[in-house]
Order: sequence, then structure tokens, then C-alpha cells
Amino acid sequence: MSATGKYGSVVVQGFSVVPVKFSEKSKAAHYLYLKEHTVRDSDAHKPKNRTLFVLSVPPYCTEESLRRVFTQCGKVQRVYLHRKPTAGLPVLDSSKYFPATPPIQGFKVAYIVFKDPKSIQRAKNLPYDKPLILSTPEHPLLIGLNKWCKEYEENVVDVREMQTEIDNFMAKFDQKQEEELRKAKENEGVPDEEGWVTVTRVGKKKGIPRTEALDKKAKEKERKKRKEKELLNFYTFQNRENKRDEIAKLRKKFEEDKQRIVLMKASRKFRPY
Repeated sequence: MSATGKYGSVVVQGFSVVPVKFSEKSKAAHYLYLKEHTVRDSDAHKPKNRTLFVLSVPPYCTEESLRRVFTQCGKVQRVYLHRKPTAGLPVLDSSKYFPATPPIQGFKVAYIVFKDPKSIQRAKNLPYDKPLILSTPEHPLLIGLNKWCKEYEENVVDVREMQTEIDNFMAKFDQKQEEELRKAKENEGVPDEEGWVTVTRVGKKKGIPRTEALDKKAKEKERKKRKEKELLNFYTFQNRENKRDEIAKLRKKFEEDKQRIVLMKASRKFRPY
């Protein structure tokens, strides 16, 4: 760890430590850890020498608040917030009611893109004992009850707006399906560079038109199926009748046995023990 001067910067394992406070009234400070973003390959969105990598960004911190506090180091072009360090860009949800990715909860990381490369060094030299203020009376951050109320209002569904979004999505989906079908028809039977031909549903053999002989054959098949179904129902009825007769015989035999036991008791010829 190194420090320079009373208002000098503090560096820990290559990261400059910058304190931030939620507001002027806050007594405790939170610490951001930042350094220059270095990449092997060129990235147009997060260019080398102009991008600042920031760790431990608090949950209540927004892109606008980061842009505002780091403007003192130079003009900020873009601010990207991520759940964890990544080389890509945040996924922007075009859908309001059906988002593809959930909002970032908890601490996050940030990439701040400056216009001037010298701004990176200015940010790394920010004083350790002079915290940056995230929420000001002119630019307040929503927290607590106000934040929950805003999130609740944003989650209230506007039926007409949601229906419009659904209709637009289905229109794009139908257009995409039609485009894929058109391309499949164009490529049907056409070999690629290696001579392979892709088989699709478009080239599937169509049904044979029904003639008088085929129609007669289909009717005969349907008649046989109907007859088999009738015979099956007849045999089911017959089995049910046989079971009913069998139960009646058992009941009759049971009554006869009961009468025989009564007669044996009367004549004292019945010895159960």
C-alpha cells in the first residue's frame, strides 16, 4: 500500500482506493477500487487507455451518479454496469414486461469510458481522505420507501401497452418465420460449396390426390373398422351378462347353504366343535 501527501491517493494491490459517501450527512464511507481496464484484443465499446474498471460499486449507485462524480476527472462518454467482470456489453432488454435478464441486485462492477486518456490517471490520483458524494440535493438517489414505491409503480401493468408489445413481438416472429420459409424454398435442392444438399420440409412429398378407386378403398376400410367396433361392443355386453349370471348363481347357492345349516341345527346333527 502506498500513499502520497495529506490528500494523496492510496493503492492496494494495483487498485486505487477511492472513498464515496451516500450524502453529505453520511458519517460512514464506502470504498471503490479502481484501475485502468486492460484487454488483449481491441474493444470498440471499452477502448484501451480510456476505460476505468471499478469494483465494489454499491447497490444504490446508478450509471448517472457514477458519471456525475467522475466528471471531475474528465468527460465521461459511457458507463457500463455489470453483475461481474466481463468483456461484453450489458444485455439491454427491449421488452418492458418480459425482460430477458433480471435487474442487477447487490454490489456490481462498472466500466467508465472517458474521452481523454489522461482522465484515467486523474481518477487513479483521487485523494483517499476526500470522499465523493453520490447523492446531492440537485441529483438525489432513491432509496428505502421512495425506491420501493417507484419500483411498484413501474411494475404496475398497463394492459394496452403490454398488448401492444405482445402484438409487435408476434408480428416480428411471423415475419421471421416467413423469412426462414422463403430461404428454405430458395435453398431446396441447391448444393452448397462442398456439394451437400440440405433436406427441408419444403421439399417433402405432397399427398396423392384421391381418385374414385382410392375413395372406395378408404370407405371399405372405414366400414371394416366400424364393424369390428360393433363386434367388440357385443362381446363386452356378453361378458357383462355372464358375470351377472355367475353372481346370481353364487347368491342362490349361498341361500341354499344357509337353509341347510338351519335344518341341521334343528335336528341337532350340526356339530361345529
